[in-house]
Amino acid sequence: MTGTSLEVRAQDGRVTATVELDPEVFGARPNVHLMHQVVTAQLAAGRAGTQSTKTRAEVSGGGAKPYKQKGTGRARQGSTRAPHFAGGGVALGPKPRSYRQRTPRKMIQLALRGALSDRAGAGQVMVVEGWDFDVPSTKAARAALSALGITGRAMIVLSRGDERAFKSFRNLTEIDIVLSGELAAYDVLCSDSVVFTRQTLPGNNSWAEAPAADAEVTKPAPPPGPDAQPGTETEPANAEIPSEVGDEETVTEPVPAQAMATADEAATAPATAGEAAAPPETEEGA
Repeated sequence: MTGTSLEVRAQDGRVTATVELDPEVFGARPNVHLMHQVVTAQLAAGRAGTQSTKTRAEVSGGGAKPYKQKGTGRARQGSTRAPHFAGGGVALGPKPRSYRQRTPRKMIQLALRGALSDRAGAGQVMVVEGWDFDVPSTKAARAALSALGITGRAMIVLSRGDERAFKSFRNLTEIDIVLSGELAAYDVLCSDSVVFTRQTLPGNNSWAEAPAADAEVTKPAPPPGPDAQPGTETEPANAEIPSEVGDEETVTEPVPAQAMATADEAATAPATAGEAAAPPETEEGA
């Protein structure tokens, strides 16, 4: 499955770059049954398991026989702490236990990739350059979310060094904050959108910086038309024009200016020398 290209935005909503998401992380095919099993195990591991009840042996009292065995017309009883008595012990009640399930690491990773791929396919993954808060401010955090167009329940993935961002987002009830090393499938599936930064975006992603808004864009020269003659642009200024001799056209090749000057000097020099060296003419019969 091919990767997904996303725009990387600044905190104020400007597009600063583009990123090609890693298809190994954001292009996997979601496995619903696998994600259900991993999420169930995660929720089970979060249970404390400290519930406890007392059996009839742990309830205080009830050591004496309430009444004699025969002659009362009632059912025989040996203790008032039996489960069917008020104040008695509990039969088959819960005891402290661990609900943790063993889940292979590959299943956990595959479930996380499936959840991220599902959110990326729905356009619910966003990447920002970073959170630049001068001081922790919930008002500034809400303004940043509004500039980025994030609505509903969102999950912000931070690194351990984003302390100001953590303090800015923690008071917003619709925002969940998760460290990049603690990202799980359940957290992704519970959020309407997932927001990463450059540092926390998982996978081997391809980054491409966006051009500046005021940069000059050089347009390529248009290709020559069908009527354009070859060599028109490189033709010198003193090129000879074809002349007509009779009914035929004589086409001369362009001659450089330096070659033409040399040819003129060569034409005039021999003529002058010939006039000086010519012998005098003699009269007939002298």
